[in-house]
Amino acid sequence: MSPSTILLPRPRSLVTLGGSHVFHSGRFIHLANTIHPSMLKAARLIQHEIGKVGIHLGLTASPVIPDDDIALKIFLSPQIVTQPEGYRINISPEQIDIACHDPAGAHHAAMTLRQIARQCIDTEQVPCLKIEDWPDFRHRGVMIDISRDKVPTMETLFATVDLLSELKINQLQLYTEHTFAYYRHPDIWCDASPMTGQQILDLDAYCAERFIELVPNQNSFGHMERWLQHKAYAALAETPERSGTPRNLNEWCCRESRPAGTLCPLEPGSLNLLRGLYADLLPHFHSRLLNVGCDETFELGEGKSRQVAGGDGTGRVYLDFLKQIHKLVRSHDHTMMFWGDIILNHPDLIAELPREHLLALDWGYEADSPFDLTTGRFAEAGVPFYVCPGTSTWNSLSGRWDNCRMNLVSAARSGRTNGACGYMVTDWGDHGHWQTPPFSWPGFAFGAAMAWAGEANEDIDMAPALNTHVFHDESGKTGPVVLGLANAYLNAKITVPNQSWIWRMLYETGRPMETGNDGRLDE
Repeated sequence: MSPSTILLPRPRSLVTLGGSHVFHSGRFIHLANTIHPSMLKAARLIQHEIGKVGIHLGLTASPVIPDDDIALKIFLSPQIVTQPEGYRINISPEQIDIACHDPAGAHHAAMTLRQIARQCIDTEQVPCLKIEDWPDFRHRGVMIDISRDKVPTMETLFATVDLLSELKINQLQLYTEHTFAYYRHPDIWCDASPMTGQQILDLDAYCAERFIELVPNQNSFGHMERWLQHKAYAALAETPERSGTPRNLNEWCCRESRPAGTLCPLEPGSLNLLRGLYADLLPHFHSRLLNVGCDETFELGEGKSRQVAGGDGTGRVYLDFLKQIHKLVRSHDHTMMFWGDIILNHPDLIAELPREHLLALDWGYEADSPFDLTTGRFAEAGVPFYVCPGTSTWNSLSGRWDNCRMNLVSAARSGRTNGACGYMVTDWGDHGHWQTPPFSWPGFAFGAAMAWAGEANEDIDMAPALNTHVFHDESGKTGPVVLGLANAYLNAKITVPNQSWIWRMLYETGRPMETGNDGRLDE
């Protein structure tokens, strides 16, 4: 391949053959052994991309077309390409052959050819090469927080799905606390610009056409502040006396004044609330997964469950309610996903998790997050799990790029070693979602590369890759600027976990820096 040709993600195997394939109008794209709708869609994508260089190729499935008139052949062959979602592209001067394991592999091959063609728009030819490619992780996801003050428009969501699909992401979650328009709970979402049922139906269909599974997401234990601040729901709180809206970051970090955000597992109404939410939400999705959250149950054992927790332990109280939620999710014939932080604090209880229809989400957001340890615990217990690193953009203005990159690499390595079945990049909106989308995309894009073929992409130069396939900036300026600003947090001797000192100075000027150094800015 030409040194100037950039692919994102890089394929796991690429051999440059020399020479080029020159396109000529009047030839055909041949669907060799199937006219499956997904294969036809992949062929149309390729036809469209080649059309951008001014060349029109027809589509045909006819077996009588001579090879001389076929510019590109696309066919299913799980015998040749044995890995699910895999594909093989062979570009010779005479013809382009694309073999795929399945329709998803055909889609991924079309996306790769789109990226190649994008860089040849002025030449009417592409370099001769051979690509063999398939994913490290079966499930490759992105989760976007839509509950902390930013709900994307449908236009933004559609554009996001288009780009994630090109990057070979196949799952999308929209993190939800109160931003779905639940029919029986209008007071919760009336001022929150929620996603409506129709919008979810439209987005779900749009995702499915691009081989992305839209996974329902509703936090169901902790992070219920937006519900429990209302009098009608306050009685369900573990600490109802704390119901209300936090005034500043100090309240979140002070155990005594933290607002009520955790459902009481001993209140029958807690499970009844979830039963109604799931019944309303789930029919809008094709997915048979449901992310119920259940992370950061800060107040558990400090209020109504104090006595029970004192006898059985907080971990036991947590696990018992988690099992009840799992049973509720199973009543809808769904598999339950949940954040693994609380159960990891009680490693002796991991073995008691349900063995079927359950996925643990192992999150960690620092460069040195101990994924080897945590993934090992789930693997040893036989609990299926995802690794879930992050974009490192929340609690910042422009992110923490170096931290993000090391976090994404570490998660991929540990996930491969310990048998994770999924890899999901998270983009949170803590304390107001101050980051803007351009600073999240480096994490999404590099995370997609780590999820697809980690070893082939660890050293990828992200600035030109972002310019070419994310920002579409021919000047080459945007990528370096975005990554440079994303490393502005390094320009001081202050390191603040899970946030940047720049954000902290603007958001919470009176709170001391929690650092391992002297906590002072360079003069």
